[in-house]
Amino acid sequence: MPCLRQTALLFALLAATTPALAERQQEQLDRGVVAIRSGAETIISWRLLPDDPPGAAFVVDRRGPGGATVRLTDEPLAGPTFLMDTSLPAADDAKYAYTVSRADEAGGDAPTGEFTLTNRADAPPYLSIPVSPPFGYFPGDASVGDLDGDGAYEIVVHMVGRGRDNSQDGFTTPPWLHAYKLTGERLWAINLGPNIREGAHYTQFMVYDLNGDGCAEIACKTADGTVDGVGGVIGDPHADHVNAAGRILDGPEFLTVFDGKTGAALATVDYVPPRGDVRAWGDRNGNRADRFLACVAYLDGARPSLVMCRGYYTRSVLAAWDYRDGKLTQRWVFDSDDGTPGNSDYRGQGNHNLSVGDVDGDGRDEIVYGSCVINDDGTGLHSTGLGHGDAMHLADHIPSRPGLEVFKANGDGPSSAGIEMRDANTGEQIWGIACPGRNGVVRACAIDIDPNHPGSECWGSGVGVGGLFAATGERIAQRGPRVCNMGIWWDGDPQRELLNGVTVSKWRPDELREERLFDAREWGAVSINGSKSNPCLCADILGDWREEIVAASADGRELRIFVTTQPTPYRMTTLMHDPVYRLGVAWQNVSYNQPAHLGFDMAEALKAQSSERD
Repeated sequence: MPCLRQTALLFALLAATTPALAERQQEQLDRGVVAIRSGAETIISWRLLPDDPPGAAFVVDRRGPGGATVRLTDEPLAGPTFLMDTSLPAADDAKYAYTVSRADEAGGDAPTGEFTLTNRADAPPYLSIPVSPPFGYFPGDASVGDLDGDGAYEIVVHMVGRGRDNSQDGFTTPPWLHAYKLTGERLWAINLGPNIREGAHYTQFMVYDLNGDGCAEIACKTADGTVDGVGGVIGDPHADHVNAAGRILDGPEFLTVFDGKTGAALATVDYVPPRGDVRAWGDRNGNRADRFLACVAYLDGARPSLVMCRGYYTRSVLAAWDYRDGKLTQRWVFDSDDGTPGNSDYRGQGNHNLSVGDVDGDGRDEIVYGSCVINDDGTGLHSTGLGHGDAMHLADHIPSRPGLEVFKANGDGPSSAGIEMRDANTGEQIWGIACPGRNGVVRACAIDIDPNHPGSECWGSGVGVGGLFAATGERIAQRGPRVCNMGIWWDGDPQRELLNGVTVSKWRPDELREERLFDAREWGAVSINGSKSNPCLCADILGDWREEIVAASADGRELRIFVTTQPTPYRMTTLMHDPVYRLGVAWQNVSYNQPAHLGFDMAEALKAQSSERD
């Protein structure tokens, strides 16, 4: 049988990348079975889990409307967790249930998954989740977590009305958070209230099981007048701190953890740091004081902590919290301006995004905060001094080097490194490309798109940095892809595809061009976040290891989850059990969305699997 040892090999690779992986709290996921019509065929896809034995093989059954069951697997499948059903009857609008079971544990403790498909000739290649945004609102960024502990992900959506950038005056509508099951049932709605301004930099929401009870919580900044999912009000329900310019520069600020099942507020504390005198952050209108970031990190190597951040152009503050036994307890605060020797080197080094991973190999996570890194104990690890940027990618970009690397765009004017690759632990620059342009480099990307070169390919948009670069810094083409946005594993090979808006393209290195593979606009889906142009979420939330696109319909009344129908010869554990990737999905909604990366090189992992089979 092919692929019998692939699970063990991959999990061993993950454990080597993160020594304390076995100690880390992990989600207990179900099979994530999904079935999608693709022309005359139906694809069935499901999760391979880390605790499946190396030789795990699966049987797939189809139950028809009369209850009759057909086994679709002549022999248990020990290869890819993907199957095409070519025997489904002609479209009859009946419901067919697909069940996936592990062959060695049928009827035992191993998770068994089921998905019911309506057999329609015009069935679209997506799952539809009806949503109900408030009048004048539209689905924005989304995240996932197992809110009710049943092993399946639910979706939390930031509903967006009228927003304003931090640099602009003007009034906004209150942000809302909604939670939906994949069946379309709305679990709750939270109104963050009139004293939270709407915009990309204000509401960073984390969805994660913070206390280890098997159900994810939601955490975000709140204020007077926030109404939780059961109608409870935080602070003063009558307070109005909005000034004549539409900004909120006065009044209390809070951090709240909400229950994932009900949306009820579980714990609320004062937000750290308070805004204080907004002029101390670099201006008088709050543009710099109200730049917020957030993430989840395993700061002790075993349990997740919440990290809420403020500022990156000037003063930068990160506050780590533990949610345990119903209480939020502060773990540490890092403040670039608190007078601690060396901390001033971290001033002005933040990004419009951040990343999380164990960069020093001690089993505990660090926070990659743009051009600097904060250690798991809340002290500075290193700072490059290269300033802020709009895009950053933490991954095993160079598989021949030990550990992780950071690829980053630097946007603070002319730079000796408009784009750069650095060692994530030491900050040592591995290579950089100068950018003489006044605005530096705004957009940049680093993903594996060319099988001819190991690791990630890198490119950016800026004066002097044209072309496509290998992970080691060699210019391998005079031009790279036209798009410089997100990445997605879609077509079944180890390389990642380009995701721009809701369109998937394949980079053809021999022809230096993109080939469109899939366009969700043909199915009525749209992108969000203006020129940043991304779906609500891109993550491996269903089926095998490929990623799904979660996007809104044009009228905003549906979330559509697009699942690849392309076959793959590869078998791999769900990406959501890789620490770097899972925490990347948690922070993907933060400010300027970036793709979640793995803590290992996929092509190298699959190459090792092939060698083991041979």
